Amino acid sequence: MSPVPNRSLASTARPELSRCRPGFRFRLLAIGSVLTATILCGMHRSGTVTAAETVYAIDDPAGSLPPPLYIPQPEADRAIIIDMADSPLDPAADPWCQRYGGTSSCIAPSRLPCWPRWFASATGLVMTRSLPSGSTSTGPGGLTVSTRTADASWPGGVDLRVGRWFGEEQRQAVELIYWGVYNIGSTAPQQTGPASGALTRSDLVNDVEINWLYSLGDRPEFHTGNRRINWMWLAGFRFFQLEDDLALIAVPGDIDFDVTTNNNLFGGQFGGRFDWSFAPRFRFAVVPKFLLAGNAISSLATNSTGGTTTADVRSTLGVFSWLGSVDTSIAWDISDRWSLWIGYRVVGVGNIAQADEQWPATIPAAAASLQGVTAGSDSIIHGGFAGFESRY
Repeated sequence: MSPVPNRSLASTARPELSRCRPGFRFRLLAIGSVLTATILCGMHRSGTVTAAETVYAIDDPAGSLPPPLYIPQPEADRAIIIDMADSPLDPAADPWCQRYGGTSSCIAPSRLPCWPRWFASATGLVMTRSLPSGSTSTGPGGLTVSTRTADASWPGGVDLRVGRWFGEEQRQAVELIYWGVYNIGSTAPQQTGPASGALTRSDLVNDVEINWLYSLGDRPEFHTGNRRINWMWLAGFRFFQLEDDLALIAVPGDIDFDVTTNNNLFGGQFGGRFDWSFAPRFRFAVVPKFLLAGNAISSLATNSTGGTTTADVRSTLGVFSWLGSVDTSIAWDISDRWSLWIGYRVVGVGNIAQADEQWPATIPAAAASLQGVTAGSDSIIHGGFAGFESRY
């Protein structure tokens, strides 16, 4: 058989039939009945024939049949469209692309995800931290001061995140995270006989991360059907700061003594994310991370009596420290573009320096006794969070 254009059916078939002799017309009618049955059978097996199908004519070397007689072929399987630039699909009219706002990955019949690529979230934090065993010193007039009396409070903070997914299947992403908690502490009165004072603790935490994400399956917020579990790898750079400050104001002598210790951890981290869709639109998520970091420690101790500075000592130390964190949360995907979540965060940091360890045995202290930094302690920062994520 040889291909013949569709337009020949209208332009050629009727004139040829009009010049046939009566006897030949009878034979042609019989042959046409057989061909019609063949065509109908083929259409029944393959479905409705469209105008775009390739049409073939029967070769007739003897010239016994009036050309052309046509047999439509079954519709060919659709080709997979990889790039929308080469695709006849209109992303504006396609309901899948219109639903998710993309234009780069709409495929028939096996569609790749055409989901929003950008994501951003804002979360509120309420956190506290564990404190070392504390130190006790003797102040002016026999005042006994214990750093343990100034407890850690539960102040608020913020967690902000923005990122973007890459690739046709959107399995890789880059995210930028910042979160911080400020003014973790309290003020405790100190009293020993006629001598009195007030000890104030004020700590803060800052965290900055840039991470690369790789999802082994579909993105967790778009899980459907029987797929309920997703695991994602994570690797990146992290900077973590823990600063604590202890300040004592005491009488008699109008003493103002202050110790501030600052830990600056930085290095590469790795981790993952586990998502379990335990109900329609609801996910349980666990995000563990681990950081082995260099720690640039600095300490500042100042002392003044009656408004006159008697000591101003700055010390530094470099050590290796570690950090591990786990976020556990429940997310509600209220739509394809919005999610709400609530959860709990635990961050453990080790081999650090804290102000309690730099506290002297006697106040006011001589400058020589304030030299150096003592490290080797640890702390756990923990608390709850709640917020939302937008995808666009």
